[in-house]
Amino acid sequence: MKKEFHYFLTAILFFTRIPCPKWVGHSSEMLNKSNRYFSLVGILVGAIAALIYYLATFIFTPEIAIILSMIASIWTTGAFHEDGFADSCDGFGGGWTKEKILLIMKDSRLGTFGVIGLFSILILKFSAIQTLSVAHINIPLLIISGHAISRFTATILLYTHPYVRDIDSSKIKPTTTQMSTKSLVISFIFGVLPLFFFKNYWVFLSLIPLLITYWYLARFFKKWIGGQTGDCAGALQQVAEVVFYLFILVLWKLY
Repeated sequence: MKKEFHYFLTAILFFTRIPCPKWVGHSSEMLNKSNRYFSLVGILVGAIAALIYYLATFIFTPEIAIILSMIASIWTTGAFHEDGFADSCDGFGGGWTKEKILLIMKDSRLGTFGVIGLFSILILKFSAIQTLSVAHINIPLLIISGHAISRFTATILLYTHPYVRDIDSSKIKPTTTQMSTKSLVISFIFGVLPLFFFKNYWVFLSLIPLLITYWYLARFFKKWIGGQTGDCAGALQQVAEVVFYLFILVLWKLY
């Protein structure tokens, strides 16, 4: 149990800006095994964003509250996944070979594809949540669920696809080793846990579009670069989060 707690703190250390004790290590083994708590970190990040949203609604409009909650989640993670999504947009948008795609994704500068992609997905995320805010949906629970289930979706990619970037030059060390089945199961448990708190269990149908999203992007990554990188996982997390919100919106329209 002590080791598992250490893995969880390592996940917090790596995936967020939340301060951790100095004794928390970040060896290759610790970083790789910390991926099993990716979804739990999502619950934590989502809870922070949800709390900001809830408190902000006492003072501001729902729209401003949503923006503040999005800013809170971005600040908490240091835009970790948004950066991966933007880099992926630049890499796959501007590169036509594996080597060129990986080179562009490694570049810290943001290009046209990255700017347009990041702007589009943030606007889409805001619009989906804003629409659901007037639909008697529990928005704090929605935010927590979106962060958790989208991170589980990203961990499937780490489980099924090999890491393709050179380890020594990589900025995303934990993805250098594929996840174990045990880690994937743990990630799944925490990923779906918030869904049990919805009154309508139709919400579990969201796993279908999320798996389709995973399948499509995983196939796309495999075709162009032969596997995945940390940026690919970050991109999948962002897309999966938006897909989750949009599917809940579709359920609300239907039911």
